[in-house]
Amino acid sequence: MKLDDLAGEAWRALGANRLRSALTMLGMVIGVGAVVLMLAIGAGAQYMVNRAIASMGTNLFIVLSGASTSGGLRFGAGTTPTLTLDDAEAIGELPTVAAVAPIAPGTAQFVYGASNWSTLVRGTTPGYLKVRDWPLAEGRMFTRAEVRSSARVVILGQTVIENLFGGADPLGRVVRINSSPYTVIGTLAPKGQSLDGRDQDDVAIIPVTTAQRQLFGSRFPGTVRYLLVQARSPKLMQRARRQMEALLRQRHRIPAGQPDDFTIRNLTALAQTASRTARVLSIMLGAIASISLLVGGIGIMNIMLVSVTERTREIGIRMAVGARSRDVLLQFLLEAVILSILGSLVGAALGVGIAWLVSELVAMTVVVTLWSIVLAVVVAAAIGIFFGWYPARRAARLRPIEALRYE
Repeated sequence: MKLDDLAGEAWRALGANRLRSALTMLGMVIGVGAVVLMLAIGAGAQYMVNRAIASMGTNLFIVLSGASTSGGLRFGAGTTPTLTLDDAEAIGELPTVAAVAPIAPGTAQFVYGASNWSTLVRGTTPGYLKVRDWPLAEGRMFTRAEVRSSARVVILGQTVIENLFGGADPLGRVVRINSSPYTVIGTLAPKGQSLDGRDQDDVAIIPVTTAQRQLFGSRFPGTVRYLLVQARSPKLMQRARRQMEALLRQRHRIPAGQPDDFTIRNLTALAQTASRTARVLSIMLGAIASISLLVGGIGIMNIMLVSVTERTREIGIRMAVGARSRDVLLQFLLEAVILSILGSLVGAALGVGIAWLVSELVAMTVVVTLWSIVLAVVVAAAIGIFFGWYPARRAARLRPIEALRYE
């Protein structure tokens, strides 16, 4: 018999027992739907991590000032001011470094008209935007001349703008920061949340010298809390780290054998670890959900075995009138494949629908990809063939005389 004739026979046989066929497909529907949904949740988590990593910047190091000891207690990195603006300038001249930004952070109260908002303020230099890969939405960055003169200018993040100005244009407006007037010269493009869930747009940027001399003050003039450093390429990151260590030890006159009075951390490596963790999570979710596909395949095999037993006499009649064992094998195998493919298609649609509901109702990021749907359908079809092979082979090996005698 031709393949299309066998497919027609298989379809009619499934249609003769619609309820049983629907229940058989249910295992595949649930299995494929679970796989698509779990992969979408995992892909959503990985997307959020990757977006947070991209918002940090690329090829990043953070250089923290030294630790301190007081009364026998040892405090963490960044508690002793050992880094200076001159250190930042020297690091910026290294051949492996693309940009560097010294940071003097603090928190201040912003007031505009009847509105006020407390936010994080970063005193820094013009290289900050390059290090963070952070474009301006409007306006301009402050200049080196404004850094040298400790100008009272500020660049605002989107969250600060929304809370102070609402829908008004902030450019050129004067806001009061801890009772002192500052002119808004620029606005930052939206960044979103960081890896630790912090709102990166809830920030304001001012010249580092303004932060040190006017806004926050400093017990140690010229020092900063930490440095953000961007290497020229991922391949140069290890070399850049070694050069920074050697330079800072030389500038800080640290004798050989003595510990560093600074700490260098590779932020890109930490971010990549988080990305790998999210990827493993996605794979594990898909693997756990795929177990239900195996359960669906076992269900197909059991129902097909029952079908072979019920249709033994029919098989005998077909073989008596000229049907070959191969024809019987293909017919039952096609029935299993049709059940698995139809079930997988319905399951894929169900998984996409539930993923959409989850994203709308729970405010969770889910990413349904075409490859996850194709993978689930292909695996389901393969499982249908695998578990349908034994019942089909059993039907094909029946002897016509014994099948005709079967009651």
